[in-house]
Amino acid sequence: MPGRAPLLSDHMITRLLGATVAGLVLLSGTAHAAPIKGEPVLTHNKLYKKGALPKISCKPVKGTTKSSTEKYVKKLVSCLNSAWKGTIDDFQPVAVVFKTDKESCATGLDIAGSYAEICGQAIEVRLANDWINSKNDVKAFAAVMRAWSGVVQGQTGIGRAWWALPNDRTGADMEEQNRRFYLQADCLAGVSAKSLGRKIKNFKPVIAGMEPSEYAGYKWNGKPASRLYWIKKGYQTGKPGACNTWTASSPKVA
Repeated sequence: MPGRAPLLSDHMITRLLGATVAGLVLLSGTAHAAPIKGEPVLTHNKLYKKGALPKISCKPVKGTTKSSTEKYVKKLVSCLNSAWKGTIDDFQPVAVVFKTDKESCATGLDIAGSYAEICGQAIEVRLANDWINSKNDVKAFAAVMRAWSGVVQGQTGIGRAWWALPNDRTGADMEEQNRRFYLQADCLAGVSAKSLGRKIKNFKPVIAGMEPSEYAGYKWNGKPASRLYWIKKGYQTGKPGACNTWTASSPKVA
């Protein structure tokens, strides 16, 4: 059954699962045509008029200890606070909270490995051996970038407007609304990565690292080709305005 997950806070909103998860609720209403119509917070958000994010010197080093990995994550989030503070109106800095339990704040699912997500007004991170022991920081970097996209969508009102979209009970329109939201998150992650000076030639490992494997069965993100298109678009331009998935044609958000 398609649905929307619970709101996390009035300020930062995230919804990680689009269907078949306990606790989801089905909203009813008139279906929206695609692209989205009559929702200016989504289609004409002030964010889209902002220029490219500033270049931030951010070169955190991830070691293979818990302490060094925590420092790495904190540095990334600090850099993102600096990168976005001049772009988001009334920006509120975001902190990192490290957790030990496996239960995701956003979905209620148990996650065996490491992950990052928005919970309330902080980015919650669970560190497990998969990130800590890895000599490669791609998964940790990708997950934090994706979690930060939720910050952007929450603080600009996009998350709340997406949550409130009416939909019919067939699920088809909600599925497309979800894809527009999550593909925008991919695009914004690309914008963030560009601002931090991350050199990316192969985006597939970045996309693969954005979410824990437990979410692999849920198809709210769109096709792999769509994800590549949007994250590359955000990265290549470095501009939030490149991430307006709400006015894109349906094939672009398949």
